[in-house]
Amino acid sequence: MEVIIQSNLQTASHLAARHLAAQLRKKPDLVIGIPSGETPVAMFKDLIRMHRDEGLDFSQATIFGLDEFIGLAPTHPASHRVGAQRALLDQINVRPDRIFFPKADSQDVQAACTAYEDAIRDAGGIDVQVLGIGPAGHLGFNEPTSSLASRTRSKTLTPRTRKDFSNQFGDESMVPNYIMTMGLGTLLDTREVMLLAFGAPKADVIGRAIEGPVTSVMPASVLQLHPMVKVFLDEDAASRLQHTSYYRWVFQMKPEWQKF
Repeated sequence: MEVIIQSNLQTASHLAARHLAAQLRKKPDLVIGIPSGETPVAMFKDLIRMHRDEGLDFSQATIFGLDEFIGLAPTHPASHRVGAQRALLDQINVRPDRIFFPKADSQDVQAACTAYEDAIRDAGGIDVQVLGIGPAGHLGFNEPTSSLASRTRSKTLTPRTRKDFSNQFGDESMVPNYIMTMGLGTLLDTREVMLLAFGAPKADVIGRAIEGPVTSVMPASVLQLHPMVKVFLDEDAASRLQHTSYYRWVFQMKPEWQKF
């Protein structure tokens, strides 16, 4: 695991975008997993700028969304697919037939979960999975006590999580009770993970996920078992880590070509 600490969200997000862009240039048919939420938005803006100004080409890339609310149509304004279209997908040249999200409005949720795992496998697996981390240390919607070997499945949202989404839906009563999410085992199967976390509220979970024990009570700690993880942090999110001097030294000593 490589921990990259930058002074602020913008600088860390820019480095993350440069890294993902470098992987795409090396492998034009890169399979990319993207999360929902606000954490990756600054990185997405940099990728859009690179596409517009530098010709970064997504035409052969494939995109997989991390999760989706069960019962929402893909066109629902609060769906994660629509959110991703607004934040990134509609502003780059990725082909619509190469964009995949869980079919969370399916009448057979279990079959849809299996089909999503099959789609990932048929695409050759995910090359780079971008992730944020939730306030309870969850990845996607793998809440505490999720199996570390779990696959794409339905999960019940906690009251806290439903409250967090109340503004997005206009009222907490309108937030779905269930969501379809890639599992922790699904994420471990990816070839590389980019974990992004910014701000003081993420400091405690980042400290526990990176330097604490591997446990289902802290789902993000499973990334310690992944062979290729890059963690992009601002100073606030890194403030509870015990080995920041080492992380900074490792990044500082890398030649420029190896940083991306």
